[in-house]
Amino acid sequence: MATKVACTIIQMNIKEHFKNNYEQYSKHFSENWLWKRLTNNAKSIGIGVIYPVLLLFYAFKKKDTPGWAKKVITGALGYFLIPFDIIPDPLIPIIGFTDDIIVLSVAMMVVTSYIDTNVVEQARAKLTDWFGTYDVSKLEDIENAAKKGDDKGEAKA
Repeated sequence: MATKVACTIIQMNIKEHFKNNYEQYSKHFSENWLWKRLTNNAKSIGIGVIYPVLLLFYAFKKKDTPGWAKKVITGALGYFLIPFDIIPDPLIPIIGFTDDIIVLSVAMMVVTSYIDTNVVEQARAKLTDWFGTYDVSKLEDIENAAKKGDDKGEAKA
């Protein structure tokens, strides 16, 4: 019980931290650095982290994604690219991506209306390139979690 409460508090703090600082993290976003990190580390990072990154990236590339949404996306992707964030990725390999997943999830919920079928298809095609066959149900869980943000209407950060 205490562990669950602690995890919830940590999640809330990470969400609040991102909401208050996403513009700062945008400065760390670079398409070249993102592709280099993904290409070199996709399998070690894992499909559960890579898929939200790809969904956000392809939504960012859409011409009709508005500027405010692109700022949220570059903030989340910039946060992902920083190796030493709230929970350092290199020092704690599996747990280190927990904060990244929370930030990516928050960003996906905020911009979910710009993650359309075309974005999903592009992301899944890239996953096939890197991972071959994979369990599609894991991807659907991620997509459904992002859609929960759309239930409240289009949220702006």
